[in-house]
Formats: sequence, structure tokens, C-alpha cells
Amino acid sequence: MPMEAIHRVIASNKPTRQYHLLSLFIALVFASAIYPTKAHAQIIGDLEANIPFQFYAGNTKLPAGEYRIHVLDNSDLSIMEISRVDGSASALFQIQGAEKNSEPAKSELIFNKYRDRYFLAKFFDEENRDGSQVVESHYEKKVSQATREAQEHVPAHHPTQRGK
Repeated sequence: MPMEAIHRVIASNKPTRQYHLLSLFIALVFASAIYPTKAHAQIIGDLEANIPFQFYAGNTKLPAGEYRIHVLDNSDLSIMEISRVDGSASALFQIQGAEKNSEPAKSELIFNKYRDRYFLAKFFDEENRDGSQVVESHYEKKVSQATREAQEHVPAHHPTQRGK
């Protein structure tokens, strides 16, 4: 087969290859739209809780007090913020996929306890069947090498809407 004929065959296959790649891309986009990935944040609105002990959220140590948890604005739904209701302290932490729970009876925060240190580990929203698991910080991994003594459950609630 002369060289000129080979170039014509190769050139005639290029549009076909591009067509197949474009078709594959469109199929992937379509499949993503049909089967969307589950959002990480599993709370509806804000959650509030009175946490009676000092604790860690992510890498930040926070004092006991009344706290509000919410999805960080403009995030990809995997970054949450916990802040004191009075605004005096806050921390960001990352969550990973949902924690399956058959039917949470109430909204609650769950803390891992290592001796006298508490780490925010999970939270559940009674208005949603799934909860969220907090990604372990480097410090918690280091501390958790010792045996986990317990988990502490703290009730949470949606803040009341004032003025209604």
C-alpha cells in the first residue's frame, strides 16, 4: 500500500476516533446526571448542641459551650464549620461519606473519648436517615493509638426560628 493511501486511511479515522471520544464523554456526563453522587453533608440547615466538655474538631481545641454546626458556604459539602453561638470560637473540619443509621431517634453529636480528650467523630440529624463521619485529624490518629475508652453522645437540635 503506497504511503499516500496510508495517510488517507489514518486521516479518515481521526473524525471517527474524535466522535467516539465525544460520545463516551457525553455518556459519562449523562450517567453522572442520572446517578448523582451522594452529598457529604447530611444535616438539613444548622444543628445546635450544648457540649459540656472541652473537645477537638479537626485540629482545633474548643472550650465547652453552646455550638452551631453547618456546611461551610461555597464549599463542596465536605467542609463543615462548628462555632460557638456567641461567636467566640470556631473550627473547620472535613467530613467523609455518610454514616448509615437505620432511623436516628434524635439529632446528636458523637465524640470519641481518649482518656480526658474528646474528638468530634460523627453527627446525626433526625430529619435525615444518614449521618456524617468526621475525618480523623492527625492529632486524633496520634492520640487514638491508645485504646479508645468510650464514646460520648451529646443531643443536638435545629435552632428555633425567631420572629415567627
